[in-house]
Amino acid sequence: MLVLNVDDIEQAVRSKLDKMTWDFWAGGANDLITIAENKAAYEEYRIRPRYMRNVTQISTRPRNQLFSGIDFTIPCGLAPSSMHRLAHSDAEHATAKAAKSRSWPMAISSYSTLSLEDAKAAAGDSLVFFQLYVFKNRETSADLVRRAEAAGFKAVLITIDSPFLGLRFAESRNKFTLPPGTEPGNFAGARYAGPIDFAVESKSKSKGPGKNDALGDAKPNIVDPALTFNDIKWLKSITKMQVWVKGVMTAEDAVAAVDAGVDGIWVSNHGGRQLDQCMATLHALPEVVEAVKGRIPVHVDGGVRRGSDIFKALALGADFVWIGRPVLWGLKYGGQAGVELVEQFLEDELRLCMALSGTTSVKEINKSYLTRRGPTWARL
Repeated sequence: MLVLNVDDIEQAVRSKLDKMTWDFWAGGANDLITIAENKAAYEEYRIRPRYMRNVTQISTRPRNQLFSGIDFTIPCGLAPSSMHRLAHSDAEHATAKAAKSRSWPMAISSYSTLSLEDAKAAAGDSLVFFQLYVFKNRETSADLVRRAEAAGFKAVLITIDSPFLGLRFAESRNKFTLPPGTEPGNFAGARYAGPIDFAVESKSKSKGPGKNDALGDAKPNIVDPALTFNDIKWLKSITKMQVWVKGVMTAEDAVAAVDAGVDGIWVSNHGGRQLDQCMATLHALPEVVEAVKGRIPVHVDGGVRRGSDIFKALALGADFVWIGRPVLWGLKYGGQAGVELVEQFLEDELRLCMALSGTTSVKEINKSYLTRRGPTWARL
């Protein structure tokens, strides 16, 4: 088939994947409502174009630098996702090289199949975020943070939306487990005391309140459900990296995050894999931006498939937009070249969307370029 966009890549790789892997990538929590709405939310907005603007030259450079001294091609990056070896034998090595080759920012998961050090070496300055789960055994998490800082990462990105694992029916039915040779590289060997609960398998201990009572006072390597914004102080005390939070969906949490001293906010609902029937991230974005009031950067992920999606998120106040599943599709489609193709599609589509809407710079994109069709959700 002729591949012309991100959706085409998704369709091209679906037939190449076994059911267990496809369900793991495509699936999410409960009835998959939030997964669908993350994508559908972009269809609720339409662009109000302006013409006679001289759009000969278009710049997709971000309106603000993500980190000082790093100049990226586009305000879009490769979001953290686990186990890239499920898609390609080159795993995160290929993803990292694709980020570097087109000057895109990248975040790597705690549960990557390549170690954070090896991925950083392949990506260079493009790999800026280390995504962190805070374990009950804080020393394990602290050591990961120290390793990321030593490797040259710019920020630690705490995932806050996963005190327990979401109810994922497909993974339970498939009895999803990692195939041999696809273990998380950050935990290879005997570096950490006790087994690591990867929280991506059907046998994960992070199943919900009341399920871990047998652990008693033990502090195993399992995601800590007692995490609060007060723990930001602890994390900032052990690193000089910036500390960001991923999973903010409301104005209330945005204010709490700013008050706790975080350096940036990432609006995310974990790709619909945690709390089903929560808001789509694009719906959550405006209230978070309003609450933050420009004090720190606000990023967003979830449902992005087109350059026009990036345009709409930027218009609603996002500083950067991140893609998750399309990275895995591109990786399966063609390794590094497949991820680069995804990047190229989105760059080209954003550039054309900007030209046809009458904007020549990302700095010009704002909510005056959008209109929203009803009905709309309203807080009660």
